[in-house]
Amino acid sequence: MSERAVLALDQGTTGSTALVIGASGRVLGRAYSEFEQHFPQPGWVEHDAEEIWRVTTRVAREALAAAEGEATVESIGITNQRETIVLWDRETGTPVHRAIVWQDRRTASICAEMRRAGLQSLYRERSGLVLDPYFSGTKLRWLLESDPELRRRAEDGELAAGTIDSWLVHRLTGGRIHATDPTNASRTLLYDLRAGAWSAELAGPLGVPAAILPEIRPSSGEFGVSTGAAIGVELPIQGVAGDQQAALFGQGCWEAGLAKNTYGTGAFLLMHTGEEVVPSTRGLLTTAACGPRGESAFALEGSVFIAGAAVQWLRDGLGLIESAAETEALAESVSSTEGVHFVPAFVGLGAPYWEPEARGTITGLTRGTTRAHLVRAALEAMAFRTAEVLEAMVADSREALAELRVDGGASANDWLMGFQADVLGVPVRRPAMVETTALGAAGLAGLASRVWSSADEFLASAGAPARFEPTVASGVQDELRRGWTRALRASLAWAEQPT
Repeated sequence: MSERAVLALDQGTTGSTALVIGASGRVLGRAYSEFEQHFPQPGWVEHDAEEIWRVTTRVAREALAAAEGEATVESIGITNQRETIVLWDRETGTPVHRAIVWQDRRTASICAEMRRAGLQSLYRERSGLVLDPYFSGTKLRWLLESDPELRRRAEDGELAAGTIDSWLVHRLTGGRIHATDPTNASRTLLYDLRAGAWSAELAGPLGVPAAILPEIRPSSGEFGVSTGAAIGVELPIQGVAGDQQAALFGQGCWEAGLAKNTYGTGAFLLMHTGEEVVPSTRGLLTTAACGPRGESAFALEGSVFIAGAAVQWLRDGLGLIESAAETEALAESVSSTEGVHFVPAFVGLGAPYWEPEARGTITGLTRGTTRAHLVRAALEAMAFRTAEVLEAMVADSREALAELRVDGGASANDWLMGFQADVLGVPVRRPAMVETTALGAAGLAGLASRVWSSADEFLASAGAPARFEPTVASGVQDELRRGWTRALRASLAWAEQPT
């Protein structure tokens, strides 16, 4: 007997995943495929938007085929790499340039120019963001300045622009719908958080014509209907959210004070702040999020640039381990790091320090240091950096942290999750299904299509989470942090210019 289900399309930076998720929370069909990364110049990162379209629709068809007979699919939910931008011909749907990826740094000079013009405070106040190449607004300015003909066509309304969600919606609906949601719009530098709309004042310095921007629709709602030619079946698209906000929703963090951390190559932390836009004075971003019905809400966000990448370096750079799976047993094999601390600031330090010149530092080495001590220090660093960002969030939001909800690859490491609970002094909760990004997109669509009657029913379908309780006293926490703080000061000291 088939069950009602949602097709979740999780379009990531290196590949696309499609999951058919049933009302019971079971994954009834799954498919994944990578796509090519393009690096035309140092610091430039591009994707072929047509390839993303082909890969995404292929895995969608494969997941639907795998679920055939078990699922009655009611709707589609989309989640995506947030700040990557596409510019395409509105009539033909053909991209006029490769997509410029969130990792791309080509607009650093544009950001510097705008900061020199005194625009940082305007964008901070209105968009909740900082002037950085990470966000898609400056990428769009670069595209329109790269070719006078593109500028003319944009101003004449011949072109359409959008983040990857908008691109997929446009193509899935046969070009009928050009729309996005607040969580993706809030990553562009063009969206006024308080007004909940595109801002002419923010678009002006970026030279972005209003005619090329998508309509903003609620994250859980109507985004048109996919054509049979796209994925073989006509289905309403009823959920859209950027990847980190989708994960926040998939974790059930839809009330003020609830927070999640995704441990990946880096670590992405979001704390829900409810209906209040909370400005940060501690180096965090303010961004759009979703309430329990997919309605507009807000969150604080902080990024740790290097998390799992430190373990990858121990494996690929030093050859100390053969796989990340070894780290749990190695960390448990020693009672402590024996004073060794590893600050993996390979590309500087992000929130709350924002020191781009800091560099990776290992302190406290002795002749007795082994690979187990270094591995444990790398895992501890993820927990310490997470705690620093969360402390900034608690201070900015004035919301007490009751627990931390976690997902991502490193969250499978039980030792790390236990240590994280000890460092924070609050429980850590890991869901039964750690693919919370796709789950969140499914939830937003499933609420609109009534696959789940409420947010609570949706969350319950995901299964019972694992909980990791703190096991050490606060005095021990303080001692752990003192050694880390000394090592962090050493990394920051490296950033100082020599006299």
